Amino acid sequence: MYVADSRSSNAPAAPATGPVRRGAVPGTVLALGTVSLVTDISSEMVTAVLPLYLLTGLGLSPLGFGLLDGIQNGFSALVRLAGGHLADRRGRDGAARHKAVAAVGYGLSALCRPLLLLVHTVPLIGAVIAVDRTGKGLRTAPRDAMISLATEPAHRGRAFGVHRAMDTAGALLGPLTAFLVLRLAGGPLLADGGERHAYDAVFTVSACVAALGVLILLLFVPNRQRADDPSTPAPSLRDSLTLLRLPGLRRLTLCAVLLGLTTVSDSFLYLLVQRRLGLSVGLFPLLPLGTAAAFLLLAVPLGALADRIGRHRLFLAGHGLLLLAYGVLLSPLRGLPVVICVLVLHGAFYAATDGVLAAAAADAVPAGQRGAGLALVGTGQALARFACSLLFGALWGAVGGSSALGWSAGALALCVLGAAAVLRPSVPLADSPAESPADPLVVPDPERGAAPVAVEEKS
Repeated sequence: MYVADSRSSNAPAAPATGPVRRGAVPGTVLALGTVSLVTDISSEMVTAVLPLYLLTGLGLSPLGFGLLDGIQNGFSALVRLAGGHLADRRGRDGAARHKAVAAVGYGLSALCRPLLLLVHTVPLIGAVIAVDRTGKGLRTAPRDAMISLATEPAHRGRAFGVHRAMDTAGALLGPLTAFLVLRLAGGPLLADGGERHAYDAVFTVSACVAALGVLILLLFVPNRQRADDPSTPAPSLRDSLTLLRLPGLRRLTLCAVLLGLTTVSDSFLYLLVQRRLGLSVGLFPLLPLGTAAAFLLLAVPLGALADRIGRHRLFLAGHGLLLLAYGVLLSPLRGLPVVICVLVLHGAFYAATDGVLAAAAADAVPAGQRGAGLALVGTGQALARFACSLLFGALWGAVGGSSALGWSAGALALCVLGAAAVLRPSVPLADSPAESPADPLVVPDPERGAAPVAVEEKS
């Protein structure tokens, strides 16, 4: 019925015409990157205007907005595990349901955009946001599973880098699109509070863009990513929850949680940049764009570097870059060059960790449970960062922002050293899937179920 269905055979999904160059980014990755780019334009359009809409248009208090912000983060983390498990369940044709679950997630988020035109009270807006974050939680693990299954293990870092770069391009274009729509709608600028009809124009355009993203997913992303063995039983919920028994996944999840507990949220970091470096309040909204621009430029090269030197190594090095950003921010240096330096290091941190962590997790999980495995790692990291936000906020109130950042930097340094010890290369146990060639000591073939074979580590 769809274009993608004609390519949903048992062959590995890398839609292409003619021979595929070794190491080339599969068409599935590019299609999913396009879906994420379009969807991020839609979501960031809303994100750019929603705070002012709620605070100035509806009179919501800052405490109420903080509660809604917590809903956005909490719901996504809570349903991510369910999305990963459901995606690994097979349909009647024996194929996993990664695309179907992802489509439901993207569809829920797209449905929420026009609902913002109809709801004008805080409880109803909170319900819409909860549904939107539910959609995000459902789609994240299946999407990343499709990327990993469509890509050769040796090139997963680069593939995730390409996807994250396209996703970040959408994050950059979203606020700019919202600003343009507001101007065309004839409303005042955001700084003046805006008018109801101008905000409605943003929500309407956002809904149309979100629908386009769902359409691209249905038409151009193949249903089946790899041939499935019908004789292999489908993983149960218990199987998904016991994936942490795999040593490789358990170590990686532990490190993601440990480092997440000491990663200061973006909002707090931008506030510290503005206050410590004396940045004009009018320039504050541009700070996220600086991080996103650095992320966009560095995601692909750092993803390819992870394939060469090892994903665990680059993941740890990325947190070293974040630690360096904290150090620059705490230094006595001031001025615009310091602001740029902090934002570049912050974007480099995301480029070296976001997609790289997903690629490393994919190496540690069997193909039949890829969605659940990625969801476990992502959920652990998301909950840890949420806890860090609460702890950092309390610490800021007690000792001040600069002292709180100093304590966080010290804790991050200790956690990086601890994570390096946990992720130290070692021969995997018999029940651990093989890792990728980018991580030493094993010859991988997790998709074919081959047992890992220990080899001598390169110096």
